[in-house]
Amino acid sequence: MRALWRGSISFGLVNVPVKMYAATERKNVSFRQIHRECGTPIRYEKVCPACNRKVEDDEIARGYEYEKGRFVIIEDKDLEAIPDETTRTIDIIDFVDLSEIDPIYFDHSYFLGPEETGQKAYLLLLKALKETGKIAIAKVMIRAKQSLACLRPYGENRLVMETMFYPDEVRDAGEIPVSPDIKLHENEIKMAVQLINSLAAEFKPEKYTDEYRKALLDIIRAKVEGQEIRIPAPREEKVVDLMEALKASLAMVEKEKEGKKEATGRGRRKRATS
Repeated sequence: MRALWRGSISFGLVNVPVKMYAATERKNVSFRQIHRECGTPIRYEKVCPACNRKVEDDEIARGYEYEKGRFVIIEDKDLEAIPDETTRTIDIIDFVDLSEIDPIYFDHSYFLGPEETGQKAYLLLLKALKETGKIAIAKVMIRAKQSLACLRPYGENRLVMETMFYPDEVRDAGEIPVSPDIKLHENEIKMAVQLINSLAAEFKPEKYTDEYRKALLDIIRAKVEGQEIRIPAPREEKVVDLMEALKASLAMVEKEKEGKKEATGRGRRKRATS
């Protein structure tokens, strides 16, 4: 696994040299735009609309739009004015309980591994976090942006860092209209709770798969092999009464559970007679 960043975790007077690795990867099926007539990929060029010509990479600058249509150019030397220690340090600010953080604040996940010279300090921080049940809130510079982040134990002996949104980057949910006048019947609440409890299970990430991506890859494979694509009939969307939908859902869950019990019982009887 290739390190994306090298620096150190700083808390108090302790420095832990670390490497940062991407913890996740997108597995989207990507498409390119091609010319339908000949199948050639479309080429995109960087063109200046004012000069009406193609612009080379060495002619392109970094600009910040401070007013509509007005820009200030930021050079590399301007960014170099930022003290170097702030760009290579994960500065721990506080230690808090993970339960206090709403998941809406989390952005990207990165694994943190120790440099050879920082093995002991790394394991010490990891052990201390586990002992206290706390996670660390920190600030870190990644790709010319200072991010809020949290550091927490992951697995047996690893640290993971989650970059986080700042409070002013989280939109106000109060702007979403929800009617306060809707009245819920007690039986509706009771049945909804019953349905949730019936579907409650231990979280096992390996059981969840991207069915859409699988179906899309099957279509691509069939197209490559020249097979006919079968389009499934669209599902009928029926508007049903809320109570009826809850009853039907509970009945369906109970039926599935009974089916699983019968299958388990048959399996046990078969093993007993063999």
